[in-house]
Amino acid sequence: MYTIPRTSTTDMEVTSIRLERELKDRLKRLANNKGYQALIRDILWNYVQQKSGDYRPQFSHSDIRASLPATAQQEERCVLTGKVIRANESMLLGLTNNGDMVPLSIDSMEE
Repeated sequence: MYTIPRTSTTDMEVTSIRLERELKDRLKRLANNKGYQALIRDILWNYVQQKSGDYRPQFSHSDIRASLPATAQQEERCVLTGKVIRANESMLLGLTNNGDMVPLSIDSMEE
């Protein structure tokens, strides 16, 4: 997940958001020692980076547990090389150590 450099909380604005109790409890469990508010900030920054097109995940070959052949249904970007994978182009789906499926270009797994 995208992590921004640490910003002093004195440089942040206070924002109120209503969350279901169950959601807040689950976020707390997922955050471990990090704190759920910091986790929420990371999630929001990750979303903003992905939607703005600035996000470039940092994956390496060791992060990929397995790969499966696939066909892109829309334009994707390989998480290892950054290469554009066009719609209807052959690609791989990589299973990460965290259990996420990520787009890979066909030649990206060659070392």
